[in-house]
Amino acid sequence: MLIRYKKNMEKIAMGLLSFMPDEKRDVKKLQQHIKEYETNPDWHLYLWKNEEDDILGTVGVRIEDEVNAIIQDLSVNPSHRNLGLGKTLIQEIKEIYSEKYIVYPSEQIRQFYEKCDSIE
Repeated sequence: MLIRYKKNMEKIAMGLLSFMPDEKRDVKKLQQHIKEYETNPDWHLYLWKNEEDDILGTVGVRIEDEVNAIIQDLSVNPSHRNLGLGKTLIQEIKEIYSEKYIVYPSEQIRQFYEKCDSIE
């Protein structure tokens, strides 16, 4: 189940974002990134919670303008990868945002995004 990020989820969100490939984020950068999600109304962070209430993944969206929404962050706990959760996160975000926006991936996740689209 996709849930909207809340301040009390900060540590788990930072932990998940630190797993992003090619992201050599230090703690200060992660804190700044999370702060942007907390303060910028155009940045939306979601977490994926399973039936046991474990948070296994995160996906972040940046509203670029009145037309475009960018999926800028996508991360799944390494022990739960290759189970389709990343694809599910992308599909859920597309469902939420596609009525109002054209949803695009950031350069950082483009390759994974295109792979998900090709196996639909």
